[in-house]
Amino acid sequence: MATVEEIARGISQVMADSYDGSLDEDGKHLDTGLKRGEFDVKLTDRRVNDGFSLSLNGNILLLNYQSEMSVKELHEKDFESDVEDTLAQVLKFVKKHFKKVTGSALNCKPVGKPNIDIQSTSRVHTWVTAQARYEIQGMPEDSRDTPDGEERLDKSIRKWLELGKNSKKPENVTAKGE
Repeated sequence: MATVEEIARGISQVMADSYDGSLDEDGKHLDTGLKRGEFDVKLTDRRVNDGFSLSLNGNILLLNYQSEMSVKELHEKDFESDVEDTLAQVLKFVKKHFKKVTGSALNCKPVGKPNIDIQSTSRVHTWVTAQARYEIQGMPEDSRDTPDGEERLDKSIRKWLELGKNSKKPENVTAKGE
């Protein structure tokens, strides 16, 4: 079982190796599962503008996908399934490359459905962003006792309030009865 640090470093290395135009050991185009990889560089057609990012939040792996699409593509009946399929292809690449980099498997199970958001940039083009969440299986629990955000906030507020109790009055205060 890999440690949290090894998993984070492996995911970081996957991201470092997945830039546009990246090559594998044989000098071939690295198939990241994105639509932009389906085109030949020698073509003069408009390239697809899409990409992905990964982040860790505890034992949850967040896969973010963004793409520029035409409004015509949005109105196709299988639009959502195409986006979900792209997310699945990217996750397949991440798992495969993670195993190649670290030597251990990255086992994930989906948490809920992917969140797909569409934003219009003009009457012709739109931006599509999708986020899928995956729970990383076998990730060791963090042995450190780290307080959650509310506990840290409560502690810092109490510390700030204590500053007022222990402070002496300024020398220039002349009011009586306080």
